[in-house]
Amino acid sequence: MNPKPALIRGFEVVIGIETHAQLSTRSKIFSGASTTFGAAPNTQACAVDLALPGTLPVMNRGAVERAIRFGLAVGATVAPQSIFARKNYFYPDLPKGYQISQYETPVVQGGAVEFYLGQARHRVNLTRAHLEEDAGKSLHEDYHGLTGIDLNRAGTPLLEIVTEPDMRSSAEAAEYARALHALVVWLDICDGNMQEGSFRCDANVSVRRPGEAFGTRREIKNLNSFKFLQQAVDYEIQWQIDLIEDGGTVQQATVLFDPGSGETRAMRSKEDAHDYRYFPDPDLPPLVIGPDWIAEVRAAMPELPGVMAARFQSDYGLPAYDASMMTQSKVFAAFFEATAMACGNPKLAANWLMGEVSRRLNAATLAIDECPVGAVALGRLVARIVDGTVSNSGARQVLDALWSRNSADVDAVIDELGLKQMDDSSALEAIVDVVVAANAKSVEEYRAGKDKAFNALVGQVMKASKGKANPAQVNALLRKRLG
Repeated sequence: MNPKPALIRGFEVVIGIETHAQLSTRSKIFSGASTTFGAAPNTQACAVDLALPGTLPVMNRGAVERAIRFGLAVGATVAPQSIFARKNYFYPDLPKGYQISQYETPVVQGGAVEFYLGQARHRVNLTRAHLEEDAGKSLHEDYHGLTGIDLNRAGTPLLEIVTEPDMRSSAEAAEYARALHALVVWLDICDGNMQEGSFRCDANVSVRRPGEAFGTRREIKNLNSFKFLQQAVDYEIQWQIDLIEDGGTVQQATVLFDPGSGETRAMRSKEDAHDYRYFPDPDLPPLVIGPDWIAEVRAAMPELPGVMAARFQSDYGLPAYDASMMTQSKVFAAFFEATAMACGNPKLAANWLMGEVSRRLNAATLAIDECPVGAVALGRLVARIVDGTVSNSGARQVLDALWSRNSADVDAVIDELGLKQMDDSSALEAIVDVVVAANAKSVEEYRAGKDKAFNALVGQVMKASKGKANPAQVNALLRKRLG
């Protein structure tokens, strides 16, 4: 499925990604404190989050349900019993001196995420996804040289999703992250807000000569945009190759990416698992998930993107790639289905959404639900291409007008712009006769087997009709006239 990776200066790149998806529960994973973003510092940290003596954690059922939902969506094994562990390290924003996480037995085991990179289908295998609590946040600005600690995030529920080292380019890594982001939002287990830290990625990057063992990896922490993820990985690849070619050795480390300089810089030497002294948390019993609970979650699941894409292929006759693009989000899928229903030509509707509409949305940094032209209006425009009322080039002009006016009256815009194609065959035949008579050389060349000459004649007819002639009708009349 994954195409053979290209080498960079004779090196193969190896990438794995760890993603922290903040689960969409209203309360924290082990306490009843709110998870609402943007509150004043330390106003949403209760006694459990502050690790006050005598407090005990209580598992949030909603966080477990969201983990089950994710496991089912990626085809993973949902563990019938999983264990919470204490991950011990000292940092000012970690009041307990340890983080409650899962280590040896995670709740979700295995699974995979599939996506397209260009026209090629890729598959990235998952190692695991485990539940854990977030730490607080250190604040360095506006404190007169001091550091403040905000514990509002302490105890926020996270699902950490870990891949196998399957990716071989920065583009593949970025596209995997986009696909995973789209999936967790589709499942409604995470709001996906990268600016607020709801979805952030750590990229483990190493390089090796083909056939050699994996190289030493460096982990790029807290990447909160797909663009920065790709830039950071690209820089890290070149940095590691330069170091090796200069005779150096890559040391395992945790690094940060500076978007301003476009460079990574070492933050600290990378810890190994034994450095955290994991052991089962004595305050939390094993998490038991029975088959009835899994069945209950499965029954409440939305139609998954892969299932919907398969339905689009069977019901609408879309190619696999088109179906995947139409199911990039629930909103996009609904927009496509409404457009297809309005025009009666699903394939052409998909083409316009992938081409003209997406190009305009990207240029304006708009999401599909912010599209100035509604699905029904777009469908009517595509229908006018199908019935020959307007040409493809004319339809693009109509779309521009609809886009700028927020208008939905397709036919009125076509009439106003004078883009309606000629439907008078006798008038078009007269134009063809004039063009043939005036272009004897092109006629001669066509009859001698030169196809370019025919295209030149078509162009002359379109010019003479001021672009209003139906190209298919022009082709048919010219071939008939030329024998």
